Amino acid sequence: MDAVKLAATASDTSAPVDGLRAVASLRALVDSLELRQVEQALRAGETWSSIAAALGVTRQAVHKKYGKRLRHIGATERGQ
Repeated sequence: MDAVKLAATASDTSAPVDGLRAVASLRALVDSLELRQVEQALRAGETWSSIAAALGVTRQAVHKKYGKRLRHIGATERGQ
């Protein structure tokens, strides 16, 4: 199911269980997209602070969530 259909299903309260499944699917999609964007931002030379600001969270929060998973990018691509 595409994101638009998932969003429609998630906002339809007439079938709550289907709506909840759609919410869970959207959450997984958003998490995957966020990871890809954070990874690309680091590759492009963005800082954890600028990434956090774009996401509306603290630098510590975004680093805690992605730091270990994306450590190889910072060390390899930014000479750290």
